[in-house]
Amino acid sequence: MDFPKELKYTETHEWVRIDGDTVTVGITAYAAGELGDVVYIDIPELKHVDKGEPFGSIEAVKTVSDLYAPLTGTITEINPAIGDKPELVNSDPYGEGWMVRITIENAAELDALLDAEAYRGKVGH
Repeated sequence: MDFPKELKYTETHEWVRIDGDTVTVGITAYAAGELGDVVYIDIPELKHVDKGEPFGSIEAVKTVSDLYAPLTGTITEINPAIGDKPELVNSDPYGEGWMVRITIENAAELDALLDAEAYRGKVGH
């Protein structure tokens, strides 16, 4: 299973790509595999989020799960592609299947994120 080393990860299976004070967020290949075929993603609005707060939900054939903000900040962009093609989360979770971009407020929160090896150990792969 692929866990890109340049990304950071959360205990709730989101990945984070850091670009200055903005992060791109999606769910990991592990999470996408556990969910199964994604059929709908609901991220209702651009808004302020607190670390650990749900910012939307993801629906697969067998379940619905919340999406959690990995950091405190403001959602500045929602990936328009996943509205029409939610299956991108399954086929390209670290690329075209990204969910949101967040402008972060507290860079110190980045220190609490997992690196690829720690996340791999958590999920047992």
